[in-house]
Amino acid sequence: MAERQETGSSGGTPAADTYPRKILEYMEGFLISKTVFSACELGVFDVLLASERPLSAEEVSQAVGASLDGTQRLLAACTGLQLLNTHQDDGRVCYSNTEQASVYLTRSSPLSLYQSIQYSSRTIYLCWHYLTDAVREGRNQYEKAFGVSSNDLFQALYRSDEEMVKFMQLMNSIWNICGKDVVTAFDLSPFNIICDLGGCSGALAKQCTSAYPECTVTIFDLPNVVHMSKKHFVTAADERISFREGDFFKDPLPEADLYILARILHDWTDERCIELLSSVYKACKPGGGVLLVEALLHEDGSGPLTVQLYSLNMLVQTEGRERTAAQYAALLDAAGFSAAQHRLTGKIYDAVLGRKET
Repeated sequence: MAERQETGSSGGTPAADTYPRKILEYMEGFLISKTVFSACELGVFDVLLASERPLSAEEVSQAVGASLDGTQRLLAACTGLQLLNTHQDDGRVCYSNTEQASVYLTRSSPLSLYQSIQYSSRTIYLCWHYLTDAVREGRNQYEKAFGVSSNDLFQALYRSDEEMVKFMQLMNSIWNICGKDVVTAFDLSPFNIICDLGGCSGALAKQCTSAYPECTVTIFDLPNVVHMSKKHFVTAADERISFREGDFFKDPLPEADLYILARILHDWTDERCIELLSSVYKACKPGGGVLLVEALLHEDGSGPLTVQLYSLNMLVQTEGRERTAAQYAALLDAAGFSAAQHRLTGKIYDAVLGRKET
């Protein structure tokens, strides 16, 4: 059907675009997400990578154990999303990965986002089902989504060993892609003794020791997280990385030249952030500092859209929110740190550095 332009009742001015393209794209955005999630979960990209040649839908369906009809539709959608390439072979359509699919969507790639995608599909997606309730109530939705109390935020996040490892794998994949950028946004070479608070899988600590050969990093995290990190992520070969068990809201912090809080403050209210930063200030050596790694909102709140959506995610999952650089500087100032600066990396996470005067 041909589109036609309606006009308003006066002056011949168009009343509105008669085809709401952008709104329809927004309505259907979750269809794209779940297509990618399902293709990863089935192992489509892994099968195509391992084959070293284009495969037909029949071959892919047999390899992933799925129906031919469903596989054909999934492969077609992934082609439309520019994640797969198509090839003609004696009248048959065959498929291969695009370069980005091989690098970021296969499990074996060092830069794989597979685990992040799994966490988004099986945890975040379920919480977002209750976004309307989260907006109405102003609190996270773990109880409705998973039947667990969120009175203790990290007991909800780490509600099982399996869920804890999934979250750690999520953070691992993110820092493998963005970690170098945030730890080199400022020159951190003057800080030889670094403490990574809530360092989780140790991926950011590894980026620090790689970028700054003179530094050592202590990961300070909950005992069960430390246990899982040693078991699955950090090996004896990472000799400049050590661990300290504790709760950074309750226990004394190790003394250090620099404290890294990567995606920590966005989980918490302003009051809790100042409480934590005040503890960091007391433990920090004179002349030392604190590096905040966060997704920064524009000062006027106009974007970036990704960070605005992350802030909604903090509503459904945590007690916190995303903030502007000025808001993080105010939190640092309230805790005693001065001369806060921020640097944008051009990727999803940015850096804010505060200093403790000598």
